[in-house]
Formats: sequence, structure tokens, C-alpha cells
Amino acid sequence: MTQSPATPLPPPKERRRLREAASLTRAQLASRVGVTSETVRGWETGRSTPRGRKGEKYAKLLNSLGAEAEVTPPHTERRTAAASDRSRTSAGDRSRASGRNRGGRTAVTDQDRTAVADRGRTTVTGRRSVQARAAAPWRPDDAAALTPEQAFDALYAFCSPALVRQTYLLTGRRELAREAVERAFHIAWQRWPEVARDRDPAGWVRAVAYDCALSPWHRFRLRHQHPEPPPSDAFDRALLDTLLKLPPSYRRTLLLYDGVGLGLPETAAETEASSRAAANRLTHAREAVAERLPELADPEVLHWRLVELASIERLRAAKPLVVRRAGERRARFWTRAAIAFTIALIGATALTARTAPTHYEPPVPQGETVQDVPPPIAPGPLSESERKLRSKLRKEEPRGPVRLMPQPG
Repeated sequence: MTQSPATPLPPPKERRRLREAASLTRAQLASRVGVTSETVRGWETGRSTPRGRKGEKYAKLLNSLGAEAEVTPPHTERRTAAASDRSRTSAGDRSRASGRNRGGRTAVTDQDRTAVADRGRTTVTGRRSVQARAAAPWRPDDAAALTPEQAFDALYAFCSPALVRQTYLLTGRRELAREAVERAFHIAWQRWPEVARDRDPAGWVRAVAYDCALSPWHRFRLRHQHPEPPPSDAFDRALLDTLLKLPPSYRRTLLLYDGVGLGLPETAAETEASSRAAANRLTHAREAVAERLPELADPEVLHWRLVELASIERLRAAKPLVVRRAGERRARFWTRAAIAFTIALIGATALTARTAPTHYEPPVPQGETVQDVPPPIAPGPLSESERKLRSKLRKEEPRGPVRLMPQPG
């Protein structure tokens, strides 16, 4: 029977905060403890409790991270993290340069995973830890220090690079990915009071960007009927082609869970599905990818390949000021268009009410033959000019000799 660790264990939120303060990803911390990243995810969300020797090792590691955070000055910690990032990135680059197999594919090694974790999880895929730091400017203690423009610019500068790359994996189109992200931020700026009070502003914008990118109306646009140049690597082309062949809901669920790193409840909520439906979509999507690319049967390997596929594309978003002003111009244009349409509709209604007839005039029936007597032939209905002439003749006084009229006897 396993017992809880003797070392005091902090609550789930504090566990995640200590890991983020040490600039560690779930995979890095899991490798130190000797478990999987999914196990660490369960420990940090409170779905499971660390037990046994692994739990004791995990508790000691968290306590050491807390002690280091108290002792290490902030500027020293930033320099140390930056130096470790550069060293891990260079090691990963050398590993990828020497890890090409005979088929021209890149071997995913431990050093490669570590480098991609430092470079991809924070700047490409937007993990939940990064999103928590992105939501920091909207905490109540900082709300008075930032203007709405500054808060929006901070959110855009943090989320847009990773969000463009994620949207590219959804659509396979670079220009469409940029347009979808900019459109999402236009909507966010129009509804900024709601977005600023949201618990996860980055998730709010991400959901809108995914909806814009997966809109079925894009198929009717002429420039989106021609395919864009695929990635240069053959394995990356196969992976992107496999993703695009998945149904949009499966593709979105796979990207949120295995690419972004959301939990199953968060993925189900963002895709507007139940947890069971999200789990089924994720299972079928993984099976479809593994059927075509057996190397990606492991979810952890699939995550690293998604990170690399997104990071190789040089996708840049516009400046925050440009996006904010474009959103304001778009809002002014549609507001004026709505006002002009309303005025035109009111004018047309008033004109119709002014010129419409006020009473019903039945049509003249056709003549019928009665006892073999044909109907009298009479002129047809008078035209407008003939009616005016008749009314004029009736109003004028008769001239000349008065016509003799028979008088009754």
C-alpha cells in the first residue's frame, strides 16, 4: 500500500506556479521525476495525487524550486534561463543536423525535444503556462496601471505569433492564417470590455481565430481556390496533408490537445462538445495520423512534430497599432453602412406609403353574350392623359349656343 510523500506537497495551482517560475515545461519536469507529461498534467490540475517514490521525488523537486525562487534574484534568473535556452537550442540544432536518416526525415531525439520545448512551447504553440503569463496584465492589481490600448497591444504582441502558426496548421494557408488572427483581434477590440474581464483572454481570441479560419465561406473566395506552396520537407508535407484531410472538428481537437496542450475539459469547452465527444474525436484523429504516419503513433512524438511543423514557417503578424486601427476603421465603415441602409429603407418606405393607392378599384369585367346578343363594343379603359382631358372638359364652362334639352311635359 502506497503512502503519501513525507515531504509537504503544495496545492495544484502552486505546483504549476513553481514550475512556471523555474521556466520548466511539463516534459522537462516529467523527465526529472521519471514520469510522463500527462502524469504531471494530472498532478497540476488536481485530477490525481502524487504517491509513492515518484510523489516523494516530485515533492522534493517542487520544494527545491521554491527555495531557488526565493534565493535567486530576478535578473540572475532571467540571465540563467536565457543562457540555458541558448545552449539547449544550439544543442537541438546540432542534433537535428546530425539526425537525418536515410529517408531524409528528421529524427526526434531528446535534445531535439528539449530545444523545441524551449523554443516552440513558449513562442509557437502557446502552452497553458504561457497563456497564464499572458493573462497577467489583466489581473485586478494591474488593471489600473494599463490603458485599454496598452492592454490590447500586450495581448496581441504575446498571442499573435503563436496563434498565426497554430492557425496555419488548421488551414494550411499562410495568408488565411494571418487574416483569421487579425479578424479575431478586430472582434476582440470591438468587445474589449468583455475580453478584458475574461479569465483567459488568450483562449477567447484563439477560439474566435479558429472559427474564422475554419469558416466554410472561404471556399468561395477566388484566391483560396488555388493551393499554396507546401513545406519543403517531405515528412512535413505528409503531416500537413494528413491534418488537412481530417474533418475540421477532429483537426481542431487534435491541435488543441496535442499541439497547444490543453486538457480534455478545456478542449471540449473550446470546441463546444462534451468531454466524451472530444475524447472520441481525439482518438480517431490520432488513429488517422498514425495510420498514414506510423512514426507519430506516440502522442508525445506527435506533439514535437506539430511544434516543428509550425516553427519552420516564417509567419509574421502585423503590428498591434496597425491591427487596432484597422479594426476601428472596419467598425466605422460597417456602422456608417448600417446607418445608410437604414436611411434608404426608411425613405423607400415613406415613398411607398405616399404613392400607394388608398382604395380598391375593381377591374372592368369582360362582356358576355346574352341570348346570342354580342356584348357591346366599348372603348377600353381611359389612359391617364385621357382622364386628365375629360376632367378638364368637365370643369370648363360651355361656349357657343346652349344645347336644346327636352323638358318634361
